[in-house]
Amino acid sequence: MKRNRVPSLVLDPVRESLVTSSGALLIKEAIRVADLDRGLSRALSTWRPTRATHDPGKVLLDVATAVALGGDCLADVAAVRAQPELFGTVASDPTVSRVFTALAADVDDAVAAIRAVRADARAAVWRRRRPLSGTPGTRSGGQVIVDIDATLVGAHSEKQGAEPTYKRGFGFHPMCSSIDHGALGTGDTGVLNLRPGRSSAWDSADHITALDDTLAQLPESERKQVLVRTDTGGCSKAFLRHITNLGLHYTIGFAAKDSVRIAIETIPEQAWRTAIDSDGEARDGAQVAELTAWMPSTSRTGTSDDWPPGMRVIARRERPHPGAQLRLTDHNGWRITCFATNTKGPGWTLATLEVRHRQRARCEDRIRGLKDTGLRNLPFHDYAKNRIWLEVVALAADLLAWTQTLAFDDHEPARRWEPKRLRLRILAVTGRIICTGRRRRLRLPRDWPWNQLIDTGWTTIHTT
Repeated sequence: MKRNRVPSLVLDPVRESLVTSSGALLIKEAIRVADLDRGLSRALSTWRPTRATHDPGKVLLDVATAVALGGDCLADVAAVRAQPELFGTVASDPTVSRVFTALAADVDDAVAAIRAVRADARAAVWRRRRPLSGTPGTRSGGQVIVDIDATLVGAHSEKQGAEPTYKRGFGFHPMCSSIDHGALGTGDTGVLNLRPGRSSAWDSADHITALDDTLAQLPESERKQVLVRTDTGGCSKAFLRHITNLGLHYTIGFAAKDSVRIAIETIPEQAWRTAIDSDGEARDGAQVAELTAWMPSTSRTGTSDDWPPGMRVIARRERPHPGAQLRLTDHNGWRITCFATNTKGPGWTLATLEVRHRQRARCEDRIRGLKDTGLRNLPFHDYAKNRIWLEVVALAADLLAWTQTLAFDDHEPARRWEPKRLRLRILAVTGRIICTGRRRRLRLPRDWPWNQLIDTGWTTIHTT
């Protein structure tokens, strides 16, 4: 066997002027397009002391950039500070800490100000390049899908709001929302609402708050055709009635309880239809059927305690895979899952509606990406400061998503990369800044495999 020996290396004490996050130049261009720097500067000017040197908006944006590059605490802003040729002057750690303390002292107003800027930035990015296919405000590819789900964030020390969780852990239970880009890309972050660890995943008031906050994040023209998608945690009468009163569509997991079991036992066998996969092909061993007519309790419209009018309950049955643990709700060897929706009309077959609901799994991908972008651990003891931190996490995640949207075309796989891969291949490349022809230029390594993506991304942002 022939060995490919690598020549040994020794560390040279001589240092050179290099930029270790050259790919972040694309993030800087996304910030320029979204007008985030000036927007945050104006919105947070209230929290800037009279004789302060550093602008709170710039400080917050530097922290968000550090988190986008892989940081998970305030001290990681040092990686941005070490590259002034790319990011400019960055505040010291004590200054950054004082900014967070000032914002946390008036946390409700600070969160509202940051979210308002993020909504304006999103509108600017979507005007430049809409991340969804189809015509805005229409069901044909233009429907904006808002996914809502709660997740657990562990805490390894006593922090305000950290409590035992339902999974016997200890920490927080924030309610998260994301705006799905569908097959074209990843997704924008809607809101991250911090909650104590004991908070319920089925709290209808928290779902309503998350939805209202997310709608405020959308450009006004995009709110005409919104689909709300959640798991069974969002299946409450109050939440579904709130969605219905707003004139929106929903597809929400429905618990397979006694009423569902009775309906499945009553429904005729010929009512079941073949299910399909995301490519539109028949899915072997899976079927769907509508249970609404066999569940009369869902059609009442008398009081606020009833399910909303127009609600449909659709069931899916599939043979459990070998080794799967059986459930009490399994019927004659079939695994039964259900969801509720109010979508009707031509083209919306039972199989199509079921595929659309099953694609809710993309929300789990967004949450995984958020945990790779600062959500895995909340760094502060104070609850108010951790609320500000979640706004930084949302901003950092949006910076990555907006960079992908602006820099890459629909067919480019890089538009769908998760944060880890994006950082490894695009953002973390080392370059050298040179001055020639009265211009400063960033030179990348000659043999970097993804140079073309950075080149085309830069060109696309400037020409689209």
